[in-house]
Amino acid sequence: MLQTKIKSYDDLTKEELYDALQLRSEVFVVEQNCVYQDIDGKDQKALHILGYKDKKLIAYTRLFKPGDYFEESSIGRVIVAENQRQHKYGYDIMKASIEAIKKHFKTNVIVISAQVYLKNFYNNLGFIEFDKEYLEDGIPHIKMKKI
Repeated sequence: MLQTKIKSYDDLTKEELYDALQLRSEVFVVEQNCVYQDIDGKDQKALHILGYKDKKLIAYTRLFKPGDYFEESSIGRVIVAENQRQHKYGYDIMKASIEAIKKHFKTNVIVISAQVYLKNFYNNLGFIEFDKEYLEDGIPHIKMKKI
């Protein structure tokens, strides 16, 4: 079972921030072989959803209120450690993120910039694509929305 914590940037401990950045780098830079600037100056505005299994960070997202990233609220940097994906923790961290947006931002409308290969995963969570595919950091993405 995935245990989640919701924290603002200011409430993150140094260890939590380090673990989140390490996991993001492990997946988005190393695993996906994508050189890009992950530390983008937006973490300070985000709510951070930390997913733990046996006290180890294995899943993560960051959430933005409407207007801080997109016009609507948004979820980004969706990650599950590669060796934990078979347990479907992606659904757990996304469901926790969707609930956190409802609770903290008082909205049900969520926009994401999804990697195209994960479109069906997000469809299963109620997101629908609403724009053309585009490249972001050399990886095909598509905008999706949940209402």
